[in-house]
Amino acid sequence: MKTKIEDAVLIDIPKIVDPQGRGKLSFIERDVIPFSIKRVYYLYDVPSDSYRGGHAHKKLVQLMIPLSGSFEVLLDDGKKRKKVMLNKPDKGLLIPEGIWREMDNFSSGAICMVLASDNFDESDYFRDYDQFKQFKHF
Repeated sequence: MKTKIEDAVLIDIPKIVDPQGRGKLSFIERDVIPFSIKRVYYLYDVPSDSYRGGHAHKKLVQLMIPLSGSFEVLLDDGKKRKKVMLNKPDKGLLIPEGIWREMDNFSSGAICMVLASDNFDESDYFRDYDQFKQFKHF
């Protein structure tokens, strides 16, 4: 699996600002993300000292969007690591297959929506970091 940390990128989500000051509207359409959405889920009421994620996917691609509040995502390709702060609902983090992710530092009221390229499949997960690194062939 050749996926690298540089393949995980922030994507601009279209934003419309109401000219009368009544708020903003963002939307996801087919041309906004590079995959068809088969599953949507969201995390909320996550205590600030909690940790989520701690896995990678063999095939699944995801887009994480902070609908409210903020949180950090640690990305790891088996060689390099980087941390990304998500705190704007018009910016989504595209996480391709083969990237380990860990989420923490959730602010009060944070909501993370995830758009996924496929339905849940336990066999697609790496939940053990050492097995993930072996699969990546580093």
